[in-house]
Amino acid sequence: MKMFDLNNLIRQNVKGLKPYSSARDEYVSDGSEMIFLDANENPFQNGVNRYPDPQQRSLKSVLAQQKGIRQENILLGNGSDEVLDLLFRTFCEPNADNIITLPPTYGMYKVLADINVVENREVLLMDNFQPDVVSILKNLDTSTKMVFLCNPNNPTGNSFHISKIEKLLSSFKGLVVIDEAYIDFSSDESWVSKLSEHPNLVVTQTLSKAYGMAGIRLGICIASEEIISVLNKIKPPYNVNELTQQRAMERVLNREEINKEVENILEERRVLEQTLKTIQFVEQVYPTDANFILARVDDASLRYGQLLEKGIVIRNRTTQPLCENTLRFTVGTHKENEFLIKALKELP
Repeated sequence: MKMFDLNNLIRQNVKGLKPYSSARDEYVSDGSEMIFLDANENPFQNGVNRYPDPQQRSLKSVLAQQKGIRQENILLGNGSDEVLDLLFRTFCEPNADNIITLPPTYGMYKVLADINVVENREVLLMDNFQPDVVSILKNLDTSTKMVFLCNPNNPTGNSFHISKIEKLLSSFKGLVVIDEAYIDFSSDESWVSKLSEHPNLVVTQTLSKAYGMAGIRLGICIASEEIISVLNKIKPPYNVNELTQQRAMERVLNREEINKEVENILEERRVLEQTLKTIQFVEQVYPTDANFILARVDDASLRYGQLLEKGIVIRNRTTQPLCENTLRFTVGTHKENEFLIKALKELP
């Protein structure tokens, strides 16, 4: 078992950073009726005239209970993109450190690496869209701070074998970041359950997919209390606004509705998978644990354009490694999927 030392990963300037202390950090309400004259706010009540809770305590409390962890294991961000960017800015020294990504994968990892002037070492997935652990380990060096795994993966839709992820967690001295944006559509257990076993494990999740709240931009980072504590040092003081916190709270408390919607999406996914296999120009339909399906066709650009003319927007993934002539279909409502299926069958 490799030795993991978080202190060796943190950027030197972050180690000595004294975080900004906002008015709402210095005074935490206990529910008592108080007169707030501390934050230079407009005193006239309209529902959003006060600054939001910078630590989103009420929302974290519900999320922690649902996920079987402590509030101290959670950091919330303005979408998962902010959460990922905080990881770069906390652990990667510009012009010195590197990360590893596994294309084809979510493109934002590379963008954030470029923005933060961090080398992105790409290790292609194998032909079965599984991580090439041997090659990943060969590409590590003392300046490798993070390995990013999108699981289930985007755009391929598949989940990675548990044994491969376990091998990376036990062999790598840096952070293994598992992006679980689509975990609610998978039968696999979230890696959050393994948090106590792996101090270098970071899991990111979102309310944008299964929770149906892409418009409010709420990302979740789950990790050890030590990692979350460091990330809190550099996050903007009020990074999650009051309206987002309120809407998120309403939604996460409504587990029954969320579960019903996920069940509906999974049933629609099954129907769409079976139908795609009957379409004459579809050459392969890849297994998926997400709310989308990747399919290889005869001519992706042609078929994308034809569907666009019929008023249907899908994603052409043909420019991605290992994804030549592939299209990605997000699972819609029953009515939307029926419209898509009808259009597919009509194409020459």
